[in-house]
Amino acid sequence: MPFSRPCAIVDLETTGGHLARDRITEIGLILIDGDRVERFDSLINPGQPIPAFIQNMTGISDDMVAGAPSFADLAETIKQRLAGRLLIAHNVRFDYGVLKNEFKRAGLRLQSETLCSVKLSRTLYPHEYKHNLDAVMARHDIVLPERHRALADAEAVYRFLLAAGAALGQETVAAAAEALLGQSAPPAGMDAETFDALPDVPGVYCVYDRGGLPLYVGHDNNLRRGVLAHFSPGHGKALQLAEQAGRIEWHETLGEF
Repeated sequence: MPFSRPCAIVDLETTGGHLARDRITEIGLILIDGDRVERFDSLINPGQPIPAFIQNMTGISDDMVAGAPSFADLAETIKQRLAGRLLIAHNVRFDYGVLKNEFKRAGLRLQSETLCSVKLSRTLYPHEYKHNLDAVMARHDIVLPERHRALADAEAVYRFLLAAGAALGQETVAAAAEALLGQSAPPAGMDAETFDALPDVPGVYCVYDRGGLPLYVGHDNNLRRGVLAHFSPGHGKALQLAEQAGRIEWHETLGEF
């Protein structure tokens, strides 16, 4: 592996693609500590029906999860396994966002540094057009019989990292990863805790100045995207607002309306 720090490659199967509304049906973890690799996976009872098209895609049915533990039952175990690790996933904002919401429902807080293997693939192979997991697997001759199952998809990401390290050199992969981690750091004017806590769900937010007076009230279908837009270079007045910001508060809603 190109990373010297402890890592956790994570993949989730869910009831759908909504970060707040949908639930986890299966989790797969590959925990890496140098040469030591540990795998963990479990079906999870989502507490809601699995749509038919999701059942067809993943092969996970309502009957399969009926006797499985809930996420709350496994939350402490999963949190201990992820503690202190770099969390890697294909489209990590989704997996991390879903995990954070599940932990929040269980009364726990997840905070991890994250690395997206989609972005890593784009950085390492800029001449390639597609970087979804199927394309990455085809490019590196990765064949797994249980595609769309959590541990198998985590295994695909693990093998991609190994293949990229063997082909390009581990130092090249590690340097690309560190560059991406630098890009995902909190923007100037925002503390790390607020940056990590911003959810990928609809809601209303308020930016206050350092004296506690409200500077701006806004709403967005994705709170994280809406707030971070104020801290992005090249946004003129928005960036000026970020320079005056003291704190940010938000309220999650069922939808943008």
